[in-house]
Amino acid sequence: MLNSKRLWTTTILLGIAFDILFWDKVPGISFPVFVALILLSGILVLADSGVRPNKGALSLILPIGFFATMTFVRAEPLTTFLNYTLTFVFMAFFAMSFLGGRWLRYSLSDYVAGNFKLMLNAIGGPLSFISETRKEREQAGIKSGARKFFPVLRGLLFAIPVVAVFAGLLSSADLVFAQRMDAFVEIFRLENLPEYIFRGILILIIAYILLGVLLYAAQKSQDEKLVGEEKPMLPPFLGFTESSIILGNVLLLFMAFVVVQFQYFFGGQVNINIEGYTYAEYARQGFGELVTVAVFSLFLFLGLSSATRREQIGQQKTFSALGITLVLLVLIMLVSAFRRLVLYESAYGFSRLRTYPHVFMIWLGALLVAVVILEILRRQRAFALAMTIAIVGFAATLNFLNVDAFIVQQNVMRSAGGAKLDMAYLATLSNDAVPALENAMNESSVSALTREAVSTSIICYWYQNESRLTEPRPWQSFHLSHWQATQIYAGINPLEGYTISREDWQRNVTAPSGKEYDCNDREIWD
Repeated sequence: MLNSKRLWTTTILLGIAFDILFWDKVPGISFPVFVALILLSGILVLADSGVRPNKGALSLILPIGFFATMTFVRAEPLTTFLNYTLTFVFMAFFAMSFLGGRWLRYSLSDYVAGNFKLMLNAIGGPLSFISETRKEREQAGIKSGARKFFPVLRGLLFAIPVVAVFAGLLSSADLVFAQRMDAFVEIFRLENLPEYIFRGILILIIAYILLGVLLYAAQKSQDEKLVGEEKPMLPPFLGFTESSIILGNVLLLFMAFVVVQFQYFFGGQVNINIEGYTYAEYARQGFGELVTVAVFSLFLFLGLSSATRREQIGQQKTFSALGITLVLLVLIMLVSAFRRLVLYESAYGFSRLRTYPHVFMIWLGALLVAVVILEILRRQRAFALAMTIAIVGFAATLNFLNVDAFIVQQNVMRSAGGAKLDMAYLATLSNDAVPALENAMNESSVSALTREAVSTSIICYWYQNESRLTEPRPWQSFHLSHWQATQIYAGINPLEGYTISREDWQRNVTAPSGKEYDCNDREIWD
């Protein structure tokens, strides 16, 4: 039987911890601290009632810990969003498979159904638990909590005037103590009452939701039956002939497209120029559309694979052959899209929205290969796991790559070949870019003009973010990327020979060479 008092105490304390860590503060190290508190206290309070997590579920602590930690290491927007999102997603998986531990065998339907049940239990579970606990206490003849509460309230009312008298005397005896008491009394000023009421309600909401999640983990996460494990959730309804015609026609279209790619794109610049296009113009068109085609093709094949009846071995082999051919053609399209993107970057430089597809296409290609293997092995149910691995791989790669630092490095290398360095764009990147900018500024192998442009980027970056970077932060808001940026700038400020002029919202930096740079004059647009 679950200990209701300890569950409520634990979740309310977690709600208070949420208030201390996040109220009126920029998230930083506070997020991984709060995640660690939830996991540790949740596991301990359930273990106290004899409910222990399955070893399979415990393996989820690794991705939870990684992505939660990276939220205060990386500052680039998409990487940060994925870190927060995947932390919550894997924490949901942990609650869903707490007792069963079979999350590796989940299908997409299990993920959807499990998350839906978890959300419902977070809303309605605590109410049912309160009702059941009250009935059990009444049957056992245990005094209600309200009867215990009133004596405590009376004691507090009697204690307040006594403490107030002693506090006044002690304040008169020591001026420092008097200041501390004044600051303490300030907390209870009437104008602060609405804020305290709101914060109290927020604490109770957090406690309520966490209680619902803990109850689900303790009572409904056995994973005894998974959706579609014994028989398909939706029996195949589409004939083999119809599916073959659909796949066959799509294959013909894709083959025609691939032939054009070999003739005009893989064939080189001469063939493209014949049609009146430059290589860069041809390259920058269509890589987004090709990625979209790859994604839609993947789900088309998966949908047909689930819906198609294949009673005979010959039909199974034919369908698999058509599907594998489709995936191989899509992989060729991805290679084409990748080459287009590389050429586009060579012509116009690197940016975030040109770096994300680089990484995404690699993991999408890996997922397509996994789909082929699963189709050959008749293990289509494992697609959900393959997709999860691809998503985790994509997010982890962005973290290890350090997107903004990568953009700085690639654009600086590109400038070594004679291309212009867009210093204004580099100044718009996050704190993650600052260490790379410092390295480029001190790199003797690049030209003096490039080092000058990089130095100007750091100056523009600082003055565009000065108020945010110089304001004092509590320990809860400590962020590694922010701290590195402030330390680097403190070490190089002022940059000798650089002067800054400001007109309205426009900032210009004059370098030692006499060249003037406009901090807002971007040439790269995402």
